[in-house]
Parts: sequence; C-alpha cells; structure tokens
Amino acid sequence: MTMLPRPSGQNPDVTSAPDTTSPDATTASDTSARAPAAAGPDVVDLDVPLAPELHATHSATGEEVATRDLSALAPPARPARRWTPKRVVVTPAALDHPHGRRIVERVEGLGLEVERLKANRLTGVRGADERQTYALAKATMAIVVSPPSRRKLQPISPSADWRFDLAEGCPAHCQYCYLAGSLSGPPVTRVYADVDEILEGLAPYVGQGTITSRSDARRDEGTTFEASCYTDPLALEHLTGSWERSVRFFGQWDADVQLRWTTKYADVDRFVGLPHSGRTRVRFSVNALPVSTRMEGGTAKLEERVAALGTLARAGYPVGLTIAPIMPLPDWRSEYGHLLDLVVEAVRDVPDLDLTAELITHRFTPGSKEVLLGWYPRTKLEMDEASRTQKRGKFGGVKYVYPKEIMRELRGWFEDTIAERLPACRVLYWT
Repeated sequence: MTMLPRPSGQNPDVTSAPDTTSPDATTASDTSARAPAAAGPDVVDLDVPLAPELHATHSATGEEVATRDLSALAPPARPARRWTPKRVVVTPAALDHPHGRRIVERVEGLGLEVERLKANRLTGVRGADERQTYALAKATMAIVVSPPSRRKLQPISPSADWRFDLAEGCPAHCQYCYLAGSLSGPPVTRVYADVDEILEGLAPYVGQGTITSRSDARRDEGTTFEASCYTDPLALEHLTGSWERSVRFFGQWDADVQLRWTTKYADVDRFVGLPHSGRTRVRFSVNALPVSTRMEGGTAKLEERVAALGTLARAGYPVGLTIAPIMPLPDWRSEYGHLLDLVVEAVRDVPDLDLTAELITHRFTPGSKEVLLGWYPRTKLEMDEASRTQKRGKFGGVKYVYPKEIMRELRGWFEDTIAERLPACRVLYWT
C-alpha cells in the first residue's frame, strides 16, 4: 500500500492533550497510540465506528459527549465545493459488496486513485503530531463495511423513530459541532459498502417506533428513519450514490415509512426526477447569516441551501427546515426574519407544499466547550456559563442552555413568525 507524504507547513509545536475518556486512553507522553492497543500506533481499525456509542446521539441534546483537544486543527471558513478526498482506500470486505464496487467505480471515474487494502486496517494516517494526524485523516475516505453495532438501530429523539447510518464523517467545519470532540480516533470518513444490506435490514423496525409514531401530530409520517446523524449526505453523495439509492429504495417500498436526512449543502440536481413517492423528507440546516457565514466553514451559502429546498419542493419532495443552533444574536429578530423571508420566496407557489421546521437552540457542555475553543480559538461563539442555565440530562450529563426567559422569547417569536409568514409550515419540535 502506498504511503502518502505528510503535509508540509504544519506547526510542529502544536500538541494535544491525551484522551482520557476512552478505554484505550493514553498518557501525555504517548499521544500517538489512539487506536486499540493490538492495532499498533499507526493503524486505524476500520471495523470500529468513528463515533462511539453515546447516550445522546442527537445534536440537540449535547449530553454525554467525550472530549479531545483539537487545538489549531480546523481550516479557515471557505465557500463550499465538492469534497475531493486526497486519499481513498477500500477494504477487502467492502469489495465483496456490489455497492462497494459501485463506489470504487464512481470514485475512479472522478479521476481519484483507490488503494486496495490487504486488511480492514488503515495505516499512514498518524502524523508526527495530532495536527498532522487530523490533517491526514480529514483528507481520507475509506470504503468499508458497517460495524455490527451500526446495524442495530436506535431511537433518535426527537427527530425520528430510528437512526441508521450510511456513512460516518463530515467534511464541513461548523464551530458549534457537538460531535467534533467525540471521535474514537482520527476522523477518517467511512462510507459503507453494504448499503443494500443496511436498507434491507430496516423492515423489522416498521411499526415498532416509539418517537414520531407515538406522536399525535406526526403519526401520519409513518415509521421514520433518520440517515444523517454522523455525516452530511450531500457532502458525500457525489462520491457514493448511497442516498440516491436510499431514496429509490424508500420510493418503491410499499409501507408506511419515511426516510429523513438533513444537509448544509445544495447539490440536489441528481435527486430531481427520482421516483421518491413522497417517502423522503429532505431538511436543510439553516441559520441566520451571521452564523452561516462565520461559523459554518466549507458549507453551501445560505441562499443556495434555501434555493435547493425550493427545488426539491417543486420536485414533489416533503422538505424541512432545521433551524439550528438558534442564538439570541444582536438584532436576532431581523436576522432570523431575513432567513424566513428567503424561505417564503423559495417556496412561493409550490403546489401542495409539505414543509416542516425543527427548532433547536444552542447549548454546550463543559467538554464540548473545551474542544471547540481549542479547535476554534478565535471563535465568536458565545459559551459563557454565567449567562446560561445549567441543565442535567437523564443520564446525568450537564449542559448549559439559555435561561427560561430567553427561551420563552425565542420560542414565541419563532412560532408566531413562522405561522404568520409560512402558514403551511408545521413546527415539529422546539428544544
């Protein structure tokens, strides 16, 4: 297997604190040994999930998130473009699956070389320090078979009855990301080769949901399946085709079901004309301009996302807004009012519009604050414990949310303004 050269121009003085939250934690004098001990210091076990199993897997909760010091690793914000990994590898097991071979063919068709690994372990992603390690890993995509733990579905409150994964890893750089510090090792993006088997394995969960299926307001959605917890679908779709395959699968599935995913990208042309049968709801993660332009590096512009929402709505898809994380910015009513006005224009005259909104306020944990301030030391993201209310989750995790009076004011304005400007829009939840 060819080893890639380590990137030049890195700061050799950047160091990272040891990860003391995982079973294979190392000491400060041995920060390179992040993989399981048997794998060796320069090996990533691709059979192990990128993100560990957390009690709270939804970004709205901010609970039970392990931490890592990622100081100075994030690139500056830049306009979105199709992600082109510098290194693509495929495991032997992935090549046993038809979709794995399709991904290889697609990637090679884009002019990218695909390395065939001899085992399900990856070397060459450990640099001289954490900065180089994360730079190498962030530029790497691995085509793998999903771990068994990912094929046993879990509820994902309040979004959907069940969560399933088609990939793990995201090329975006959002300064408020709750999962940024919770990774089990270098953030190599893993795309799953066994998509067909994953989709076929969903049937036993139909009718067994406990989240949306038990909600009077959302029961009409059927059994809901969320497919974007640990990744952004449109960031990877040009490389994998996995979400197009999923839309087609749900479209021909004769059952009361709904596929759901959310994105900060706008490359939706390939989804127009697909036989979706109204069983896929695509939501666009949006925010006020000061947030989307300053804190969401590498994503599509707000206007592009909203236009993409309109495109899919006109193609007959149920669509949605994930407005998150909501913040009481200076002149926040005007800023979020502008966002809603953009949406009004985008969906004007859409026949039979099916539009929802999910409203998620900003919150942070002590661990996530430490990680994010290390990763983005010059961030303008407000994380002042003194101005927040401490809240404990059902698993004992501490998070800091806005005080009740601010939450009440924000919620009242959003619900009233959405009802006034977008009367067809259903607000699914506020958190």
